Amino acid sequence: MTGLLAAVALVGLLSCGLCQEKVFLQRAGVAFNSRQYKSLLTVNNGEQFGNWTWPEMCPENFFAVGFSVRVESNQYGADDTALNGIRLICAKDGSRSFLYTVESHTGYFGDWTQPQYCPSGVLTSFQLRVEPHQGLFGDDTAVNNIKFRCSSNPTLEANGMYWGEYGHWSQECTGGICGIETKMEEYQYGLDDSTLNDVRFHCCAMPQTTQ
Repeated sequence: MTGLLAAVALVGLLSCGLCQEKVFLQRAGVAFNSRQYKSLLTVNNGEQFGNWTWPEMCPENFFAVGFSVRVESNQYGADDTALNGIRLICAKDGSRSFLYTVESHTGYFGDWTQPQYCPSGVLTSFQLRVEPHQGLFGDDTAVNNIKFRCSSNPTLEANGMYWGEYGHWSQECTGGICGIETKMEEYQYGLDDSTLNDVRFHCCAMPQTTQ
């Protein structure tokens, strides 16, 4: 095991219309962080707690075509954290039989949802639902949910939580989203946890096609 590509390979099923094909899914981690990108997609409604952590990039010529989220359900009076992580699913040339995942730093609460995929194309922009700071004695949850827009036009909304409001959309990536970096508040050891506070995505150019 290389250490950089320390991940698990999973075999699953990916729905593609009326058909189902076997999928090989591998965690990329930081193995491809030397990949060049052209811009960062950001929004202006992220919250204040925590620090920006490490980026993770899809392999060269791979782009994000889907995602899943780690979400903690309503704790009904206990400490709520809502969205804890975002996992991008990267594919090459529209083929979804061999996929990589990238997620940067994630929180520790909740479960990963079933992946959602663009029907075709790649993820190109995003929007965050964020609960603002609740004050000294409030329960902060920060990021609650996320929407992505696909290059084929559909908008995909995660199965996150409902506190707070959606802000503005990020800029549109003319190539495709190819990496992720999260702003994460570390575990607070019994105090108020907010976990994921903000996220930014790397935008890469599509490879040039030869005639």
